[in-house]
Amino acid sequence: MSASALRLPETTLPPLLAPRTWLRVLMLLLLLSVVITAFSCTQCWGDWERLLITFIITFAYSTGLWLTNGFAVDWLNRYASWKENLTRRLVLTLLVSLGGSLLVIVAINAAYRIILMDATLASLVSKPEWNGYAFPLLITVICSLIMHSRSFLLSWREALVRNERLQKEMAQAEAETLRQQLDPHFLFNSLNALTSLVEEEPQLAVRFIRQLSQVYRYVLDARGREVIYLRDELEFAESFLFLQRIRYGEALQVTLPPLNSISPQAVVPPLSLQLLLENALKHNVATPSQPLQVSIELDEAGRHLRVRNSLRPRRVAPGECAGIGLPNLTGRYRHLTTEPVQIASGAEEFVVILPVLQLVNSE
Repeated sequence: MSASALRLPETTLPPLLAPRTWLRVLMLLLLLSVVITAFSCTQCWGDWERLLITFIITFAYSTGLWLTNGFAVDWLNRYASWKENLTRRLVLTLLVSLGGSLLVIVAINAAYRIILMDATLASLVSKPEWNGYAFPLLITVICSLIMHSRSFLLSWREALVRNERLQKEMAQAEAETLRQQLDPHFLFNSLNALTSLVEEEPQLAVRFIRQLSQVYRYVLDARGREVIYLRDELEFAESFLFLQRIRYGEALQVTLPPLNSISPQAVVPPLSLQLLLENALKHNVATPSQPLQVSIELDEAGRHLRVRNSLRPRRVAPGECAGIGLPNLTGRYRHLTTEPVQIASGAEEFVVILPVLQLVNSE
C-alpha cells in the first residue's frame, strides 16, 4: 500500500555564499586569475600595464562565471532536485549555466572593448568577435561540470544520510508501536471488565468478546503496514471505544465522523487513533460528573483529521507513561510525508491534527 505523500522531505544544502566563505573564495579567485594571466599572456610580462589589464579582465571573468554558476547551482537545488528528475535537472543545468555564462562573457567583453578600445555596439556582434568567446565558454563548461558534479554528490550523500536516519526512526517507531499494541495493561483491564460482564450481563459479555477479538485482529492485520484505510481505522476506533465505554461508562463521551464522509482513498498510519485515545484516557481525569470529551473530526477538504479532548490532567505514576507515544506517531508521519503532525495544548483542550494521505492509483 502506497500513499501520494510517501516521499522524503527535500534536503536543503548550506547557503552558497555563507559569510565565512567570502574571504576564502576571494583568495581562490585571485590566485586563479594570477595563474591564468601568467600562462595565457606570457608576452605581457614585460608590459605591466597590459599585464594589469589582462589580470583585471581575467578576474572579472572568473568572478562573474563563478557567481553565475554558483547561484545557478543554489537555485536549481531548490527548484529542480537531482532526486526528483535527473534528466530535467541535467537539461536545466546546461541551459542555465551556459546561458548565464554566455551573458557574463558577452557583457565583460563588451565593456572591455567599449571602454578601452572605443569599439561600437555593431562591431561587437560581428563574426570575428564571436571567436573570442570560445575559450571562456570552454572554461565555463569545465567549471560548471565541477560545481554541478559537487552539487549532485552532496545531494546524493544528503539523501542517503536522511534515508538511513528515517529508516532507523521508522524501525524504532514500529518497535514502539508493536509494544503498545500488545500492552498488557489494556488486556488486563479488558479481562477484568469481561469478568464482571459474564456474571451480570452475559449477552453484553458476548458482544464484548467479539469487539475485543476485532481489536486484536485489526492489530495483527496492521502489523508491517505503513498506512491503512481511514475507514478501517475509524471502525477499529469504534471497537476500541466500545471496550473503553464498558470500563468508563458515562465518564467517556466520544464523537466520530460518519464513515460515509470518508474518501475511499484516504489513509493514515495504523493505530494512530488508538494512540491518541489512549493518551487522552491515560493523562486526564474522567468521571460521570466531569466526563472526558473526545472529538474526532475530518475537515471539509478531507485532508486533516482533528482529534481533540478536554484537558483535565491527572497525576501519572512514575513509569506509567514513557512520553514517547506522540514522538512515535510524529516519526511515522515524517517517514511518509513532509506535512507535520500539529500538536496544540490550551487551557481547556488538547488538540492533535493528523494529515490524511491519499492513495496513488497504480494503474
